[in-house]
Amino acid sequence: MSVTRGRRLGVDVGSVRIGVAVSDPDSILATPVETVPGRDIDGAVRRLCALVEEYEAVGVIVGLPKTLRNTDGPAVEKARDFGTRLADKLEGIPVLYSDERLTTVAAQQALHASGRNTKTSRGVIDQAAAVAILQGWLDSRR
Repeated sequence: MSVTRGRRLGVDVGSVRIGVAVSDPDSILATPVETVPGRDIDGAVRRLCALVEEYEAVGVIVGLPKTLRNTDGPAVEKARDFGTRLADKLEGIPVLYSDERLTTVAAQQALHASGRNTKTSRGVIDQAAAVAILQGWLDSRR
C-alpha cells in the first residue's frame, strides 16, 4: 500500500502533554515539531488545527496506547476522544489511529542512553514518542 504525497502529523496524546511530529512531503521521515499542553483539550485541538494548516498536512496519525494484551483502557479512550474532536474541526483531512505500544518507553530509553535526564526532558520525550508513532505508520505503508 503506497502513501499519497504530502506531510502528515503524528500525535502522542498524553494526560498532561501532547507530542507532535511531522513527516516530510514524501512521507519518508518523521521529525519532532513541538509539545502542546494537553490539559485544555479545546486549546490543544485549536493548536493542532493550526499546525495542520501551517504544515499543509494531508492527514493526522494519532497514537493509540493499547495495553500489552491489546486491550483498550482509559488512555485509548482519551486518544480516540481527542482524535474525534480534531477530526470534527479538520474538514476533509483524515484522522487515523496507529498502535503506539511502548513508544514512550522507547523514547525515554533513547534519551537516557544519550545522557539526557528524563525528568527534565518530558516535553522532548512526548515529541520523540510522536516521531515513533508517525515513523512506524509511515514505515508500515511502504
